[in-house]
Amino acid sequence: MSWQWFHRLGSPRWFYEKTTPWLPWLTVFSFALIITSAIWGLAFAPTDFKQGNSYRIIYIHVPAAFLALAGYYIMAISGAVGLIWKMKLPFMVMKSAAPIGALLTFVSLVTGSIWGKPTWGTWWEWDARITSMLILFFLYLGMIALQQAFMHRDTADKASAVLALVGMVNIPIIYKSVDWWNTLHQPATIKFTSKSTIDPSMLYPLLLMVIGFYCFYALVLLLYTRVEILRREHRTQWVNDLISASDKRG
Repeated sequence: MSWQWFHRLGSPRWFYEKTTPWLPWLTVFSFALIITSAIWGLAFAPTDFKQGNSYRIIYIHVPAAFLALAGYYIMAISGAVGLIWKMKLPFMVMKSAAPIGALLTFVSLVTGSIWGKPTWGTWWEWDARITSMLILFFLYLGMIALQQAFMHRDTADKASAVLALVGMVNIPIIYKSVDWWNTLHQPATIKFTSKSTIDPSMLYPLLLMVIGFYCFYALVLLLYTRVEILRREHRTQWVNDLISASDKRG
């Protein structure tokens, strides 16, 4: 039964139909969390005694950085599942995750630079954390480019999956860069195995924003994947029936 459920989960049609009712709930939930935490963090969290109000960019920078890394895990795992079990849906998820991850990494780099100017006195520093994040950005761009570089979709999917798996070596480097090397970037302030170094009045809206970003990421990934499913399955009967039903309602 477990294997039947696993292979059913890999069905593009099953995925499309089952995720349809999730979309409005994810939309409301993610925007409610993001708006609430943004107001809380930007308007009500106290001013930092060292950085002043410039620290408030963490409410965008930190969630974007978290999702840039988590999104790469999702992309690489999807590619591995597609290669091992030869399923179509994981490759669609992998392809859909690439542009979202690239955008989040870009946001992380830009907000980090904006934060670095008043904190470090420079927009950019080639320290270990920033450089490894830049490499992550290029890995995402490489995934997007590989998808467009091959005539055959299967070849593009397999090549992209291999790149995603090879690029996984960069993720622990990003995580541990502030511990392994002497860099300008501050150590992690949110810790799960010990006490966080950020005050709870600043931490709680940040955690709420991270949850909101995760929900928003799930929403966008579902939407991208659903579009990719329709694009790849456009010749199947169920997609034609779906289009016909939509035309009748319209």
